[in-house]
Amino acid sequence: MVLAGRATGSEDLIHYEFPFTERIRTFLRLENLYAKLDTLIADDHPLAHHQAILTLFEILEGGSRADLKADLLQELERQRQILNPFRNNDAVDQVRLEQTLTELIKSAQALAAIGGRIGQSLRDNEWLMLIRSRSNIPGGVCEFDLPSYHAWQHETTQFRREMLLQWAAPIRPLSEAIRVLMQFLRGSGEATAQVATDGSFTQPLSGKAYQLARLTLPKSAQAIPEITANKYMIWLRFNQLGDYRDMRTRATPGQFEFTLQLCTF
Repeated sequence: MVLAGRATGSEDLIHYEFPFTERIRTFLRLENLYAKLDTLIADDHPLAHHQAILTLFEILEGGSRADLKADLLQELERQRQILNPFRNNDAVDQVRLEQTLTELIKSAQALAAIGGRIGQSLRDNEWLMLIRSRSNIPGGVCEFDLPSYHAWQHETTQFRREMLLQWAAPIRPLSEAIRVLMQFLRGSGEATAQVATDGSFTQPLSGKAYQLARLTLPKSAQAIPEITANKYMIWLRFNQLGDYRDMRTRATPGQFEFTLQLCTF
């Protein structure tokens, strides 16, 4: 599977993440959608706000799994129970520990307060659901199809943004819970320096069940990672794009360094 790249803050590096479980795959997809939503809402252009509405629909679809809320609440409580015994431990930063525990508790309370399905208030909005159904048709949200939506797009930027924030508010607790848990997960593994040779790298996992792999590559390597893994071994293959006219790939020649971080709760 080809991984989706994410900026690291350095123009010389590209960061990739690969989920080992379906649960973490769902978390990453929703995290990506929420980040996209925030970027689009912050934009002023009506087309950006149109895309923001479509992203809301994607979040509704991605967060519709019946057991997602319970799964998140269970994991938040498990992390709280793991951290709670460290209270009054002189070797632990107590201020930071209390901040983290408070964050876990508040996130769980906000998520538990959502009644029914996540995003049910959006599903009950007939106007939004009409846009959702029409958006499945190529060009289906033209002004002659949805004149009221066309009029909405001509409202002021502030008005549209306030409406978008209002629609997004009921699903924010889901975003916050995922953010907190992914922060824990990403901080659980130590990044180690590795070397890929002729587009290949393998590492034994000794039967340990990891949930997330994180790779940081130099842009100069022009390498696109593909990962295969089980509880015994991780295989990395690094390819390069050829001519952009056909986008064919070939193995990355020679050697280059990268960092690998294996994470688990």
